[in-house]
Amino acid sequence: MQAASQPLSPAGRLFSIVALLEAFTWAGLLLGMYLKYGSGTTDLGVWFFGRLHGAAFLLYVAVAFYAGARLRWPMWTLLLAVLAAIPPLVTLPLEIWYRRRGFLANQASPAPSSA
Repeated sequence: MQAASQPLSPAGRLFSIVALLEAFTWAGLLLGMYLKYGSGTTDLGVWFFGRLHGAAFLLYVAVAFYAGARLRWPMWTLLLAVLAAIPPLVTLPLEIWYRRRGFLANQASPAPSSA
């Protein structure tokens, strides 16, 4: 049985959205490559989704660093997030796993001590 999920932090929500965007543009680029190299019909998909995916990839890496800093991820978590952008569609299962593990939720911060 799955535990109840914690509410996402603003940085976690941003990471989730950009991970979905990065995966979507990867899928579009893969379709474009099939249309160009597999069926030989058009190269428009590679032209269009190549540009979109390049921008989404850069945005994803920047947001991963932002979320890692805001949510105080361990270094291995940040490295895994960045590496997940390289193979096609890996950002989606990684985002789901991070969500389940609580990496995208608000982190409880210690209460300030009064002197």
